[in-house]
Amino acid sequence: MGVMFLWALCFPLIAMGINDAPHIAFAALRALTSGAALLVLALVTGQSLKISMKDLVVVAGIGLGATTLAFFGMFHAAEFVSPGLATVIASSQPLMAAILAHLFLGEHLRPRGKIGLSLGFLGIVLISLPQMSLKSGPAFEAGLGYIIVAALGITVSNVLIKRIATSIEPLVAMGWQLIIGSIPLAVVAFATEEVSKIHWSTNFLISLIGLSLGGTSLVYWAWQKILQNTELTYANTFTFLVPIFGLAMGILFYGEQISGLVLLGVLSTLVGIFQFVRPLKP
Repeated sequence: MGVMFLWALCFPLIAMGINDAPHIAFAALRALTSGAALLVLALVTGQSLKISMKDLVVVAGIGLGATTLAFFGMFHAAEFVSPGLATVIASSQPLMAAILAHLFLGEHLRPRGKIGLSLGFLGIVLISLPQMSLKSGPAFEAGLGYIIVAALGITVSNVLIKRIATSIEPLVAMGWQLIIGSIPLAVVAFATEEVSKIHWSTNFLISLIGLSLGGTSLVYWAWQKILQNTELTYANTFTFLVPIFGLAMGILFYGEQISGLVLLGVLSTLVGIFQFVRPLKP
């Protein structure tokens, strides 16, 4: 649950400085900074940065999914669709991950678990309805495609992280995947954006460092640590809490008001998570 709170806590940092750099350039810098921080910390704590070629292939796959595709998709999607719709589609990731975990990790969902996931997703839909834009057209379809790409990248990478969770130290695995994932982003940024327009303002640096360390490095490290001893589907269910943490921060720090529909969504999400994680009766 603390990992989900960190994601939500870093949302204001995105707005502080992201407009000071082209989107993909910002994404590449974020990934590079995050990965470098983890690898430096690994060296400081006496860990070797060497990994076998077999593990490197898996780590590269994680980097392409969790970093390249996820960052590319979500940063671009923001240009075309509303945050509400982006949240709904991105929150389908636990459902997709449950299917892959069943196929490749041998994780099996009981009927109660399926009901819990469904209620959690329904809650996210209700929470996001007030923000959703249902406009159609090329821009909408492009945004939809970008979000799906991001969700698929995260889903596949989560399965791969679970596979290597206990065989590679989290600082090393997550550090290298972020570095590897930043390379295609940098190539795309140099090919399609004017990276010289990056404005190295104080707000930009605070946004970059804060989001890189708190919202990326720490989150990915903690996520692998969690998956060392927890089934992917179980842990993934708590990602439904991200929009709820975001709502709570909006109420506490910005005085935002929420509707009865949103409250119903929050209730549905919490009931769904409880339904999924509560222990079975003996």
